Amino acid sequence: MFLDLVFAGLSALKDYIAHHILTCLIPAFLLAGGMVSFFNKEAILNYLGEKASKLKSFSLATFFSFFIASCSCTVLPVGSGLYFAGAGIGAAFIILWVAPSTNVLSLLFTSNILGAKMAISRITASLFMAFLVGWIMSVIFGKEERKEIKSVSSLEKKALIVKKHSILLILIFLSIILPNYIAQGKSYLTNVLVWSILTVIWLIYARKSLTGEETKNWLRETWWFVRMIVPLLLLGVFIVGVIGKLLPKEFVSKWVGGNSVLAAFLATLSGQLMYFGTLTESPFIDTMLKLGMGKGPALAFLLTGPGMSLPNMLAVGRLFGIRKAAVYIILIMTLGTFVGWFFGNFIF
Repeated sequence: MFLDLVFAGLSALKDYIAHHILTCLIPAFLLAGGMVSFFNKEAILNYLGEKASKLKSFSLATFFSFFIASCSCTVLPVGSGLYFAGAGIGAAFIILWVAPSTNVLSLLFTSNILGAKMAISRITASLFMAFLVGWIMSVIFGKEERKEIKSVSSLEKKALIVKKHSILLILIFLSIILPNYIAQGKSYLTNVLVWSILTVIWLIYARKSLTGEETKNWLRETWWFVRMIVPLLLLGVFIVGVIGKLLPKEFVSKWVGGNSVLAAFLATLSGQLMYFGTLTESPFIDTMLKLGMGKGPALAFLLTGPGMSLPNMLAVGRLFGIRKAAVYIILIMTLGTFVGWFFGNFIF
């Protein structure tokens, strides 16, 4: 039995490394490092900082997040990269939540498999949860002292990023999202091929446009994120594989039938602990619904399955601190339970 659990954990690690490290995490880390080293810190503070209008910063963070087709782990470097570049805690956590839980690609997939009503409910519930999470995190932690943002030259104060850096980051961003869009429904090799072509393009551009010092700073910031996130991420994936062996899907479906508060809570909790790559949650929920899962708990799982995971929670604690991670996790657990119960009883 013990060896079975070990092999389950190692199998989860093998699948994760094979399908996510190359095409997802590596470019995501490089994007995060670029955000910290290339973004104008004063402009970040103006648009997304704690002193910016909450409506403006939260709306921008949400809009930006819709177009990041990522899982709960891939988004970590992006959200934390913006935070350490000067973004407010509320805006950063909105990105951490919305990008994996409700990106455009996942919504299209949800609509195709589960219907338009479920997709619209997913958008509505995610926005409700995102703004509440952002507001509460800002209220609790927004006044914490942070490392002072160094001023930049007066010529750059109004620009978020210079043109050559913005082109590079856009190319890296496209290398993260386009393989998912173009290779949807195709083999993983197709995904890798699309990623490889885009990667060669931005590597050539980086080589021609960046100075040696700019490249050095960029890679240094990227390595910081790798050091902070990867060890706990891999540990979390291993643990999820073990949990998946101990907790069969049939057992979960047995306890999440109907639309009770308990069913919504168990669906939320299960989603928080398990790991789902983006687009994998809808087929899973389709199967669970056929086994008798309630639509309210299904919605809660649709959000928390890709939106959070054990590896994600461990890494959030490492990056942002235990207190912030604990508040965030409890908020998602509470709001996910409420959403599952409310939509199950009053919408579906």
